[in-house]
Amino acid sequence: MLASRISNMVIYVTLLCVTSSVAAGIPFPANDPTIVQTVLVPFKDFPEIPDLSADYPEISEPSADSPEPPETIFFPGEQLFDVTDYGAVADGNTDSSSAFLSAWDAACAHAENATLYISEGEFLLGPVTFSGPCSNGKSPNVEIRGTLMAQPELDAFPDSNWIKFKQLNGISVTGGKEEAILDAQGGVEAWKQPSCRKSEKCKILVSSLRFSNVSNGNISNIALLNGKGFHVVFQDCNNINIYNVNITAPGDSPNTDGIHVSQSTEINIASSIIGVGDDCVSIGPGSVNISVFRIYCGPGHGISVGSLGRNPNEKDVTGISVRNCTINGTQNGVRASLVKLSDIEFKNISGTYNSKSKITLRCSSSVPCENIKFEDIHLNYTNKPEIL
Repeated sequence: MLASRISNMVIYVTLLCVTSSVAAGIPFPANDPTIVQTVLVPFKDFPEIPDLSADYPEISEPSADSPEPPETIFFPGEQLFDVTDYGAVADGNTDSSSAFLSAWDAACAHAENATLYISEGEFLLGPVTFSGPCSNGKSPNVEIRGTLMAQPELDAFPDSNWIKFKQLNGISVTGGKEEAILDAQGGVEAWKQPSCRKSEKCKILVSSLRFSNVSNGNISNIALLNGKGFHVVFQDCNNINIYNVNITAPGDSPNTDGIHVSQSTEINIASSIIGVGDDCVSIGPGSVNISVFRIYCGPGHGISVGSLGRNPNEKDVTGISVRNCTINGTQNGVRASLVKLSDIEFKNISGTYNSKSKITLRCSSSVPCENIKFEDIHLNYTNKPEIL
């Protein structure tokens, strides 16, 4: 979901396609109107992302002789801060929010390298904000070996975030060698409200994982499920790599964007699988030099660039590259909306769409689109009903 105004111009690129549930491997009862929680679908069960290494050597897979990813490596002077040492209980029922924050505060205050460690097990977690700056000018790393479960009720969230990282530099958030699971439990209550795309009556959206004013970070090996709202948000961030991420929500779950970027620079989104009820990736106003590479998208509303024009004085979008993406089980073709776009590239995009137009650019006559490039776009029309 994106926003922008008509006085400026924007490209809203959304690549969407055939039925939602089949493409992502998520079964839905044929006659059951109830929205059901998504069950994590392992990467091996998703349709394969095409091997493009012959045309793009930079994405060649490692050889069979390549070593396995290492277990966590701790450097001299680095200290581990295990949330269970601060009172967290891995029973899935005890709220461990205070314990997580206490462990973070200790790690952030540590004078040398530190890692916030979340061990195996299931932890119930309310809204938490991990704030900096930290004592040595560098954020603790975060390693999640267990499963984090959000409080299911919307009333448990006074603002729009579940897990938030802010004012940090040099952070790594990872599942380690395995895939961490963050389940926001959106199907319990959040999805029963109206879609914010179609109604102003929806309550505040709760993002699962938000990064605000964060620089020089890596996010990897994480599965995010059943967002109450957006799954991952980058706002006012710089130089972030996010890869090997699996984001899953039913195709009819409202307001559940996969990854949303705004007011940020040098964000690289790569080698991930996203199937949700809204945009797989949405790049909003003020975004500069954003790369979207080797993404499998579906179900969802595609990969969108620009804005819908709901807010005044939105900043331009420039330097966007979307390459080597496969889009299936989504809704529209390529859409462009209403803020100034320049230096935008869409290359090697395949899939299907079921809207009226394969590609739509809505550029204003006063601020035209500049240097927009489409290459090797292969989208086939399929007459499938829209998922509301």
